Amino acid sequence: MFCGVGALSHGLKLAGFKIIAGYDVDARCKHAYEKNNSASFFTRDVAKLTAAEIRAHFSGDMPSVLAGCAPCQPFSSYKQRYDEDPKWNLVTKFAKLAVEVCPDFITMENVPTLLRYKDGSVFKRFCAILEEAGYDPKWSVERCEEYGVPQRRRRLVLLASRRYTLAELNPSVDQFISVREAIGSLPPIHAGAAHPNDPLHVASGLTPLNLKRIRASKPGGTWRDWPVELRADCHRRPSGKTYPGVYARMSWDTPSPTLTTQCYGFGNGRFGHPEQDRALTLREAAVLQSFPKEYEFLPPGEKPSFTEVGRWIGNAVPVKLASAIGSAIATSKLKGHTNVRAG
Repeated sequence: MFCGVGALSHGLKLAGFKIIAGYDVDARCKHAYEKNNSASFFTRDVAKLTAAEIRAHFSGDMPSVLAGCAPCQPFSSYKQRYDEDPKWNLVTKFAKLAVEVCPDFITMENVPTLLRYKDGSVFKRFCAILEEAGYDPKWSVERCEEYGVPQRRRRLVLLASRRYTLAELNPSVDQFISVREAIGSLPPIHAGAAHPNDPLHVASGLTPLNLKRIRASKPGGTWRDWPVELRADCHRRPSGKTYPGVYARMSWDTPSPTLTTQCYGFGNGRFGHPEQDRALTLREAAVLQSFPKEYEFLPPGEKPSFTEVGRWIGNAVPVKLASAIGSAIATSKLKGHTNVRAG
């Protein structure tokens, strides 16, 4: 559910799962979802789905998994009042739909701030609906860099089952993957240019002023490194001093900061390339979200939109975290028997 371009599905696929179907309201995600996951995409509003529609996909021969990541924008730390955003109701809708479908496993991924909104009542209600149906939900806040994602990102992960004793997520790396290791081998390009062999390896343009700013920026530094005449008006005000992470370059030798849906813009965060005078390309952003470098987002020949593809990438579940979720499900043990993969 809420499958987008298929990052969560792809991680489960890499963990050995057969992906059957994905549902999302954004019809433009169809190509990426089906191309990379060998599964069917359905353009549907999850709020209007019935349990019977979803149950029809399951054969009954193997353990079934229903996975989803309800839109996290209502719970983002950038939102001041989520009560005004009706999307938060989709979390509860997903819980109710999941227990009606009654799969062997339910998994949900979201932003950690979901735990705090409205005193945690939205998330508590989600868990209560599962518990009332006999599921035993387990949740944790995971550091994505511990799973091989070259990015500092925190995500709330929930797993629930009725028939299986759930395995825990198992961090897979002893040393974090750096920006250099992740994207350092990609060919260099200029601001406003695209690589001829990969249309997603495209960088947004820079104004003459922002070109001067990025040339004055140091990897891991802030706008305070600039000459005073390059600073924006907001930086000159006392309130601007609390935003050191905008108009900044990434560091080569650490994981990247958390990527947003606007990670292709130099002024939107610490999204400047560590060395080249430009912001991240869409391909670099995808790789930092741990999408495979060959992941296909658009049909051949179609020119990417920064706004559209940036939203897909920024909203995605990091693929390697999704794979770890799959591994936890696969090593969960049927109560009184062996694990899912063997059983």
